Amino acid sequence: MAQKPSIPKGTRDFSPAEVAKRNYIFSTIKTNFEKFGFQPIETPSFENSETLMGKYGEEGDRLIFKILNSGDYLDKVTQEELQTINYKQLTGKISEKALRYDLTVPFARYVVQHQNDIEFPFKRYQIQPVWRADRPQKGRFREFYQCDADVVGSNSLWQEVELVQLYDSVFSELGLGGVTIKINNRKILSGIAEVIGASDKLIDFTVALDKLDKIGEDGVKKEMLEKGISETAIEKVQPLFNFTGTINEKIEKLAQLLANSEEGMKGVNELQFICDNVSTLGLQTAFLDLDVTLARGLNYYTGAIFEVAAPSGVAMGSIGGGGRYDDLTGIFGLKNMSGVGISFGLDRIALVMEEVGLFPATVLATSKALFLNFGDKEALYAMKAIGKLRQKGIKVELYPDNSKIDKQFKYADRRGIPFAVIVGESEIEREEFGLKNLATGDQQKVDFETLVMLLQ
Repeated sequence: MAQKPSIPKGTRDFSPAEVAKRNYIFSTIKTNFEKFGFQPIETPSFENSETLMGKYGEEGDRLIFKILNSGDYLDKVTQEELQTINYKQLTGKISEKALRYDLTVPFARYVVQHQNDIEFPFKRYQIQPVWRADRPQKGRFREFYQCDADVVGSNSLWQEVELVQLYDSVFSELGLGGVTIKINNRKILSGIAEVIGASDKLIDFTVALDKLDKIGEDGVKKEMLEKGISETAIEKVQPLFNFTGTINEKIEKLAQLLANSEEGMKGVNELQFICDNVSTLGLQTAFLDLDVTLARGLNYYTGAIFEVAAPSGVAMGSIGGGGRYDDLTGIFGLKNMSGVGISFGLDRIALVMEEVGLFPATVLATSKALFLNFGDKEALYAMKAIGKLRQKGIKVELYPDNSKIDKQFKYADRRGIPFAVIVGESEIEREEFGLKNLATGDQQKVDFETLVMLLQ
């Protein structure tokens, strides 16, 4: 007996209706990317392992899908090595390529490799799938799309201002009002670690702080103590555990806390510039908020850090994120090339929009009308009309078989096709078409021009 087919955990098949909804989101994001002056590029699904490994920290390295070398992948490994070598060393011998983990590092590689052909500052967008060997759960998959927009070759903070506006523009157009664009700055986190005397524990400090909304104040303090951060240092950051107020009030509190840190005050000034200008220019439906616990991407972010939260009441992780990286291309030999970028989490956005019921009824992956098949003579008459309708951009189709009419009507109903076009001998003689609304049951005889008007 044949084994029942299945797909790997963390991956999905998509029905025509689901693909139509995803394409609607893709189209909205792409339109806005281009409206803001970003140009499209694409990179391979897999990269050389050396391109990816070591760029995302130890945790990220574990989540990268490695591709076994083709042929006899153990050819370069001796029997002695098989018995004594550890898995990290073995991986390097049997796998030279890996599926991309994100679009940012491949983009950095692209910039370095094509630097002589690029006009800087370079504004690129990229919409492609990425893969992570993560534990699957709601809103987290092993294969998913990222939709990235980045600018490299400019230090200007106006780029950050524009990226906040880009987030707002996309989510407003999707009808997803009320998202919160959280912003922080790596320099502020470094400054805090400096003033409490824990610069050598920056990562431990920020990783623990980032969990404040999940494990609470006591949990964060406990984790910090376990990581070797002193009670005195923790007391100095007590204000961060109840960090409320307007953005300007929060910035003022940070300025007081970081007054003795040059690095920290740089971060405060950068945040002030971004937030002041976003406030002056205004946002359509999104909210901008300063979240000092936000600590994503510390392995490469050096300035602003962004994360987008779904509207209140929707249980979902972040639906977007990004930040400023001053020297990401330096890992590939191109120094002093500052960049900043954001990403949209398509899969989570789709789940949120489905939950809230935001997809327009017009987002259909189906035809507007089905021409019923009464025989070859009638089908030929129908096909002539179908060709003209398709030239006008109207989605129509002919039922291929001369089957019972009930069967053809049921097919249209199951497909969600709203109209049926009936063509019999009398319609051919009068050069007419019978148009039936399958939702109401109303039926009328129309000429071709009226048919076009009613199906547009």
